[in-house]
Amino acid sequence: MSRNSSGLLLCAALILAGCEPSTPRSPVIGEAYAGPASLPLRKEIAPKSAQVGVVHYPEKLQIIQQHRHFVKVRTKKGVEGWTDERLLLDAAAYEAIKQLSADSKNYPSQGQATTYDVLNVHTEPQRQSPSYMQIQPNERVDVIAHRLVSKTAPQRKSRMVTQQRVEPRRKKKEKKAAKIPLPPAPAPPKPPADWMQLSKDRDPEPEPKQEKGPEPEPAVPDDWTLIRNKSGESGWVLTRRIFMAIPDEVAQYAEGKRITSYFSLGKIQDEENSKDIWLWTTIDGGVHPYDYDGFRVFVWSLRHHRYETAYIQRRVIGYYPVRASSGTFSVLLEKEDGKRYRQTFSMEGNRVKFSGEQAEGAPATPQPGQPAR
Repeated sequence: MSRNSSGLLLCAALILAGCEPSTPRSPVIGEAYAGPASLPLRKEIAPKSAQVGVVHYPEKLQIIQQHRHFVKVRTKKGVEGWTDERLLLDAAAYEAIKQLSADSKNYPSQGQATTYDVLNVHTEPQRQSPSYMQIQPNERVDVIAHRLVSKTAPQRKSRMVTQQRVEPRRKKKEKKAAKIPLPPAPAPPKPPADWMQLSKDRDPEPEPKQEKGPEPEPAVPDDWTLIRNKSGESGWVLTRRIFMAIPDEVAQYAEGKRITSYFSLGKIQDEENSKDIWLWTTIDGGVHPYDYDGFRVFVWSLRHHRYETAYIQRRVIGYYPVRASSGTFSVLLEKEDGKRYRQTFSMEGNRVKFSGEQAEGAPATPQPGQPAR
């Protein structure tokens, strides 16, 4: 056989091989985005099944099959595998994450926090919501907001699958006729002679008293914090998993309270050392609907070379945001009338001076002896 003939046969074989029908692909029934920062895909539904691939937030996936709360997805590279539906984001949830990050860029930071271990950041303040990014140990993030959420709060319903499966109707079983006929019904009884007596009112029988057991204690809600990383991405973490990154030489005065925010109000020069003037807010242990119940200002003593308290308020009901800049700060407090007032303070040397307060949506109320603004 000549060289030309063998080349023609090889080309024909390649053409025929390309014309062979490939394995049919499953139709697409929906679309979703990978929720976690790293999401493994498995060959079967079982958690111990072999891993066929890994996708990352926010890779777009095609849903090709669903079984209960598990879905089979196809990646842009054609890899197919199973995962939990709750780890995926529908289009609305994905847009909500982007909107949350865009909005939180304008929120003032309440101080930086960090964690001792890898911490999942959730798309919503719910334990079952996807964790689309992680905080690494000692990484610092901005604290933005705080929220209490009931552990029994309804979970987000998925809208990823667009084509619902139609279950076939089961045929009703026909009732079989009884083999032995039933006996005829007896004749009804005759009315009594004193039938008028039956229509008279009778005292109702007292209902038995039901002993009430102890009422179940209400479930403690989860405490969540909204954080923002250096890249500007925002999400929710459990508050108990983070701590504020204020220096230890100040944090040692927390007296068992949890620090919820902190700010530098300026600097004090002590020979070669430069020390910050610190403002912080704290709260007692447990979960609370407000953000802090006390605030305190620390100044550096040039005489004793240590931090000392310049101003303190306790037993308040305070809310974010606390606003602070060089030499001034303001706190938002709720009073007995149920309204919230923003109180402003300024630094005069090492002293803290109250400047006035302003109700939400009301003109400023000056301190006695000060002109109205």
